[in-house]
Amino acid sequence: MNLFDVYPLMPVTIKSGLGSKLWDENGAEYLDLYGGHAVISIGHSHPHFIHRIKEQLDQLAFYSNSVQIPIQKDLSKKLGELSGYGDYNLFLCNSGAEANENAIKMASFATGKSGIISFEKGFHGRTSAAVAATDNPKIVAPCNQREDFVILPWEDLEAVEAELEKGNTAGIIIEAIQGVGGINIASDEFLTGLAGLAKKYGAKLILDEVQAGFGRTGRFFAHQWTAGLKPDLISMAKGMGNGFPIGGILISPEFEASYGLLGTTFGGNHLACAASLAVLEVLESEDLMNKAEETGNWFMKELKEIDFLKETRGRGLMIGIDFHEEIGKLRSEILTKHHIFTGSSSKKETLRLLPALNIQRNDLNSFKAALVATFSQQTY
Repeated sequence: MNLFDVYPLMPVTIKSGLGSKLWDENGAEYLDLYGGHAVISIGHSHPHFIHRIKEQLDQLAFYSNSVQIPIQKDLSKKLGELSGYGDYNLFLCNSGAEANENAIKMASFATGKSGIISFEKGFHGRTSAAVAATDNPKIVAPCNQREDFVILPWEDLEAVEAELEKGNTAGIIIEAIQGVGGINIASDEFLTGLAGLAKKYGAKLILDEVQAGFGRTGRFFAHQWTAGLKPDLISMAKGMGNGFPIGGILISPEFEASYGLLGTTFGGNHLACAASLAVLEVLESEDLMNKAEETGNWFMKELKEIDFLKETRGRGLMIGIDFHEEIGKLRSEILTKHHIFTGSSSKKETLRLLPALNIQRNDLNSFKAALVATFSQQTY
């Protein structure tokens, strides 16, 4: 039986990892500046992460949500403390797409409406409603096409209000920083404007923090760079589990809780909660949010000294680098010749860097040197 093709595969088989380093089947070393789509938040094989999972595995790997699971409460408490959303309710699931799917569902339950507003270049997942809100026609099957889901221009509050005036919008979903779209940062004015319009027209504001959350930008969530912004629903995943599948939604206390609205078999299982609790504990004990901001600010200044780059932007360790040409060949050569993993985006000229939050500056300098060398050799 063959595997169904999902991504174009890099010509590497990774066998082990530690921190921001990876080793292939032949023992060759690589630098990971992509973290498997922003998933590796505290580094590969962090000892506390391994300890937490092994400790839980020795006790119990799984039982369903039909029984009390104390480690879920431990996770909820620590998450509330570090995120600043201790008064919100937590729903645990398995992925970012599932988190967005259920956030959209909650907005629809709460309002009795079916419409969703999302934005150009946004990416929210590959499940039914999540993909309908995603600006990528290639992944939208006929069964995902929904007339009441609209994709509007980025930073266009007039277009948003015009849609809201039609009276059928349940929710507005947005990434404070678009990841797949190319590291596009929503302005404070846009985000606060959306919050005001959502309140005015009775819609729910959903912040998709799947890629930008869990400290990546130097704040726990990227939307927290916008003072006073309090979304109704916050979706999260990726860095939440450092490689162990877990996702979740933070739900405003204004929503009425009712059995049966949401449900999951595997969501919030014992091992997933142990993994996520380990991430939070390391974020706190190693001060990784502040380190992500400081390291990111330093490195973006370093990158801006390179004259052949078109633009560098981002927050913390969520960095987008624009080139004057498509980056496919560049990424390939940086991987094969310099052994450095980087990321692409839906904008073919934009390279994404999404390293672990404890990445060392000398490793980032190695990437900068590789980038300059690739250009100086005129191979790109």
